[in-house]
Amino acid sequence: MLIILAFIILFHLAAAILLFVATIHNAWWVVSQAGRDVIYADLWYSCNSTCFPVENSHTVDAAYLQTIQATMILATILCCVSFFVFILQLFKLQQGERFLFTAIIQLLAALCVMIAASVYTAQKNSFHLANLREGTYGSSYILAWISFPMTLMSGLMYLVLRKRK
Repeated sequence: MLIILAFIILFHLAAAILLFVATIHNAWWVVSQAGRDVIYADLWYSCNSTCFPVENSHTVDAAYLQTIQATMILATILCCVSFFVFILQLFKLQQGERFLFTAIIQLLAALCVMIAASVYTAQKNSFHLANLREGTYGSSYILAWISFPMTLMSGLMYLVLRKRK
């Protein structure tokens, strides 16, 4: 049982680390223009040798971007909260009770990641400048999609996990 518990904890921590990196790192969108520096765009900044904020990110025109920002931050917070709730429930629950509250929080984190990555996929052209639209998805975008099934599986593991002797 301790091996399963250690695996679940490591799996949860790996999902949290992926969420942190996907949210913070500036490689959601990569633009390689001929004769120019590579531009990395994330949810807040576009960077080559210097960084500048995403233009009009505070206006109604970038409502999709604000949705992505909010849901990725919420997913990261929910993933961390579910880990702390899991640790608390580990010592407080009676034998045989389920980690239902932890599972619900982790599944909400998975839902937030899915929403953020899906909205980014569908609406990336609505908030990127015209000169940044000819690019490719970056590593942070891929990490966000990888963290979705990880948080989903982690939440499902908590649903079926029972505290045993």
